[in-house]
Amino acid sequence: MRVDPTYLSSLTGALNQSSSMINNLTSELSSGLSIQSLQDNPVAVAQSTLLASQIEQADTFVQSATGVGSMMQVADSTLGDVVTQIDKALSLAVEANNGTQNASNNASVAQSLSGILSEVVSLANTSYQGQYLFSGSQGSVQPFTLNTVATPPTATYAGDTNVQTVEVPGGQKLPINLPGSSVFGSGATGIMGALSQLIGDISSGASTASLSTDTAALTTALGQLSDQRQILDSSLSRLNSASTFAQTSESQLLVAQGSLVSANPAVVATQLSSAETQHQALLSVMNTLANQQDLFQLMR
Repeated sequence: MRVDPTYLSSLTGALNQSSSMINNLTSELSSGLSIQSLQDNPVAVAQSTLLASQIEQADTFVQSATGVGSMMQVADSTLGDVVTQIDKALSLAVEANNGTQNASNNASVAQSLSGILSEVVSLANTSYQGQYLFSGSQGSVQPFTLNTVATPPTATYAGDTNVQTVEVPGGQKLPINLPGSSVFGSGATGIMGALSQLIGDISSGASTASLSTDTAALTTALGQLSDQRQILDSSLSRLNSASTFAQTSESQLLVAQGSLVSANPAVVATQLSSAETQHQALLSVMNTLANQQDLFQLMR
């Protein structure tokens, strides 16, 4: 009995196809991926590539927002310390203007206020990771210099007035810095100017009317600083919200990408078991046919 060559060829093709299926399923099970190459599913691969780009963009923004947010938090904390110093200065101004101060008392208050001015200048020169926070876009330039030789001491600003921004997903641009001149003033303006004027008037024994005017000017300057701080805090809040949204979007994109290319282990394992069973059955049939053909050849 001779076995039909066409039948043998068909069995051989089925066996090769079965081996290929087993290899593919084994690869899926070990890698966890249902797509091993572009040819497996060109559409899914293209969609996965697009999702990967979106995931990378979201992750880049989240990482950037983390660094920028930390910088803004340091700036906000610094402004909080400045507010504390100005509150002390206002208390000293009230003390100096109570009508009972003598020259010695005034000298002591002026000295304390000079110390506060020095501390405020130091805070205004705060840096973060090697960059000054309140220099506008001139991060490498120390924003304020205090001239202690002048009477009263005077602080001047060396930065610029540029406001830097960060773009969040959706295209909105958020301010991330506060130029020092808009927060602290310079020379005779803002907190720096009001403190200098107050120090000079107390040192010279100015009238209570002048001291009242100085105190009001310092209070107004403090309000301006608080307004600027509110802008920073609002921007920081929106940045954090955008970062949280980007993290959520990234997680959703990862799930979507996974559904395109990830294999289901349970399903793949079942398919692999079935393919191996079929493969063994084909091998058994071919072995049986081969043995039968050898037997008939011997009986001739």
